[in-house]
Amino acid sequence: MSFTLDYASIEHPKWKNLAPPPDFSNLHTTHTRTPAKAAAAATASYAALKEKRAWDLAIAPAKSLPMQAFMLYMSGGGVQIFSMGIVLMLLLTPIKNIAGMNAAFAPFSPTTTTSPTPTPTPSSSALLLQKLTYVICNILTLFVGLWKCRSMGLFPTGTGDWLAFETRGVPPEISL
Repeated sequence: MSFTLDYASIEHPKWKNLAPPPDFSNLHTTHTRTPAKAAAAATASYAALKEKRAWDLAIAPAKSLPMQAFMLYMSGGGVQIFSMGIVLMLLLTPIKNIAGMNAAFAPFSPTTTTSPTPTPTPSSSALLLQKLTYVICNILTLFVGLWKCRSMGLFPTGTGDWLAFETRGVPPEISL
């Protein structure tokens, strides 16, 4: 069994005379944008994509809140190592996220050139609404962790929790 390849058919393809499919546009003939307009449109599209990704990062802590609430429910109300680990995670993660907020949003901030060198530097005052949303979502996560601490009895909220700090008053009478 021998297979041969006919290279003569490559020179004159049969499909060259076919009409283009419906809604097909030839990119070489219909592309009328100038390079400057195309670059501006690409820059605007890239900026819009960066802003969308910044919003995704800003609401990410709120998206993980239902899973964390389920984990708290499954850990129970007692003081065990598993429930303490989850509560510690809920208390420390928002603090770490808020502390590293500028570094987290740095890839999404619009770049400005402030020096004559062409190296762009990210602006730290950009994306204020996204950063505010990020802080609010992290504070909400922190409040869920604090609520779990209260429900486990780790916070001194009752008068019985403070009995060690109360002083005894002078008795009104002394009986002999």
